[in-house]
Amino acid sequence: MKAMVLRAVRQPLVLEERPDPQPGPGELRVRIEACAVCRTDLHVVDGELPDPKVPVVPGHEIVGIVDRLGPGVDGALLGTRVGIPWLGHTCGHCPYCVGGHENLCDAPAFTGYSRDGGFATSVVADAAFAFPLVGFDDPVAAAPLMCAGLIGWRSLTIAGEGHRIGLYGFGAAAHILAQVCRWQGREVFAFTRPGDRAAQEMALRLGARWAGGSDELPPVPLDAAILFAPVGSLVPAALRAVRKGGRVVCGGIHMSDIPQFPYRLLWEERQLVSVANLTRRDAVEFLEIAPKAGVRTTTTVYPLERANEALADLRAGRFQGAAVLVP
Repeated sequence: MKAMVLRAVRQPLVLEERPDPQPGPGELRVRIEACAVCRTDLHVVDGELPDPKVPVVPGHEIVGIVDRLGPGVDGALLGTRVGIPWLGHTCGHCPYCVGGHENLCDAPAFTGYSRDGGFATSVVADAAFAFPLVGFDDPVAAAPLMCAGLIGWRSLTIAGEGHRIGLYGFGAAAHILAQVCRWQGREVFAFTRPGDRAAQEMALRLGARWAGGSDELPPVPLDAAILFAPVGSLVPAALRAVRKGGRVVCGGIHMSDIPQFPYRLLWEERQLVSVANLTRRDAVEFLEIAPKAGVRTTTTVYPLERANEALADLRAGRFQGAAVLVP
C-alpha cells in the first residue's frame, strides 16, 4: 500500500510504500476510494494537538470498499462501501461510554491521530466504527460528510431548536450545515473572513439569508451561533451577535486563545458550550438526513501524492468547500 506519513510534527508528509495492513479481531480493512482533508488534520500536522502517534497516517474522512475482514466481523460487510470517521474506537465501559456519551470516552482511539488514517490506499478500522454508505454512490462527494458533516450535525443539535443560526467560518462543515438548516426551514447567517466575497457568495447560493465578514454584526439577533473557524476572538463576537438566552457552540477540536471579554456579553443567560468528537448515533442520524436534505458537497480533488499541497491550500483558504484526496 501507499501512504502519506507524518513522521514528525510541523514537517511535510512523506510518501511511503508499506505492507498491506491486516485486520485483527473485530476489525476490517478498507480499500480507500477517497479521503477528505479536515482542519483537524492541519492541527495534527502543525503540532496543535498533543501527543499524536508518530509516525502516523493522517486522515479521518474516509470512504472505501471493505476488502478484508478480521475474526468476528459480519461477512455481509465484505465488498460494501463504508465511511470511517474521526472517532475510531471507544472502551465501552468507562462512565461516559456507559452513560451514552462515548464521544467523551476515557480511553478512545482517533483515526489519523492515535491510529493510522486515510491518507493512504488502505486502512484498518474497528468494524463497529465503520458506517455503511448504502446509496452514497460518489465516494468523493461522500467523504466530507464523515467529519465536516458529522461534527456540523452534532454542533447543530447542541445549538438547539433556534430559527436564526449563525455559522462562523464558511468552509467544509458550514457549507454542508447550511443546506441542512435550509431543509429544516431555519435561516442561516454566514460569517467569513472579512472581504472573502467568494465564500459569502457561496453561502448565499446555498440559501443563507445573509453573508458578511466575521467582524460584522448580523442584521438581526441570532438564536444560536456555531464557530467552525478556530479563532478565539470570534467567541466574544458571536456572543455579541446572539440574543438573550442564545447559545454559542464551539465546533472545533482546537482554537486559539479566547481573549478577555466583559461579562455583559455572557449575561442575560447566553451560553457558551463546546462540541467534542461525535457518537455513532450522530453518524446514523446524519447519514439518514443528508440524502433527505439534498446535501451536495463542493470538493476540490487532489491525488494522494499531493496531500501536502492540499493541506497548504486548506491552511491558506484557497478553495471553497472541502479538499478530497483520491488514491
